Amino acid sequence: MHDAPLMLCAGEALTDMIHQGNEQWVSRDGGSVWNVARALATLGERTAFAGAISRDRFGASLWAASEAVGLDLRLLQRVERSPLLAIVEQGEPPRYFFVGDDSADLHFDPSALPEGWSRSLRWAHFGGISLAREPLASRLVALAEKLKAQGVAISYDPNYRNVMGPAYAPVLQRMAALADLIKVSDDDLRGLFPGVALDAALQQLRDASPDAYFLFTRGGQGASLLHGAQRADARAPAVDVVDTVGAGDASVAGLLASLSRHPERALQAHLHSALAAGSAACLQSGATPPQPAAMQRLFEKLQGEVRQ
Repeated sequence: MHDAPLMLCAGEALTDMIHQGNEQWVSRDGGSVWNVARALATLGERTAFAGAISRDRFGASLWAASEAVGLDLRLLQRVERSPLLAIVEQGEPPRYFFVGDDSADLHFDPSALPEGWSRSLRWAHFGGISLAREPLASRLVALAEKLKAQGVAISYDPNYRNVMGPAYAPVLQRMAALADLIKVSDDDLRGLFPGVALDAALQQLRDASPDAYFLFTRGGQGASLLHGAQRADARAPAVDVVDTVGAGDASVAGLLASLSRHPERALQAHLHSALAAGSAACLQSGATPPQPAAMQRLFEKLQGEVRQ
């Protein structure tokens, strides 16, 4: 496969239907895993998104937005099914529910991917609600296991939503054990481990994959990057926030890009890359990928503060 991707994001691309008040709704392209893919492509990584979208206007918008940032479209499948919709109600954090019985995302077929597509892969990212929706979840876990056996590094962001009930626990365990990088927020841990103290919940995940990188975000309280016995802590750089939608997904992309391009960096610099990407995404409305120049400026600012 000519120019095979180096980075893969596999899972859901969907349409956010956002309540604006007075019975007004606006649609936005989205999906946690797809947001990471777009951010990676915008940051200059050779990235493919693997998933299935509908053939209607919602699917057409997702296809066009993927094309606009230079995503490799050869792994994006279009099927004659209804779109997956995320209904987003106002609040902080916003409340979600999903409309998508037998929708397009569930019909992604890994066996139909082109020959040699994974030959050059360095990283593959999974997560979001795609891992809580069967039969898609089982296909994605199997794909992650296959890629891991090939030597591809696995990234995982559970990105907790209320569809992740008790049946999600085995998926969480399997994906955590496979992962070389896990991104999790304090809200994710509260949802995934109800009634468990945050430190204990984080340790349970770390026990599943002791050698993995762990990006632990705590909103305005900052973030930590843990790797074995090493730990780095930092707060996000101050920016004029337009919108926080997609900031967590952008931070995953910033960390993946740093680990892929600059494996020699200190842990603190990798964390700064994640925080710079997340903050750069907040400078624009919607789940808009971080712009490389803005991310670089914020990264240098964080690095400069350490040197002072």
